[in-house]
Amino acid sequence: MDDSDIRNRITALVEEEHRLRQNPDGLSPEDQTRLEGLEVGLDQLWDQLRQREALRRAGTDPDQARQRPAREVEGYLQ
Repeated sequence: MDDSDIRNRITALVEEEHRLRQNPDGLSPEDQTRLEGLEVGLDQLWDQLRQREALRRAGTDPDQARQRPAREVEGYLQ
């Protein structure tokens, strides 16, 4: 995926996240699970986008960036 593809995917996931959060009746267990998946997926995509930028700044091919496993991305310290 190139930067544009990643940004488009981020936009789609954010829109879905907003739809789920706007449910006035709260989230069903399935929706809660989906929301958690969206949050992880967004973290992975943002990480991949940052990788691409870092590779670009280093003068290397941004296409070397890969989506890291959820366990790794979610384990980063804030």
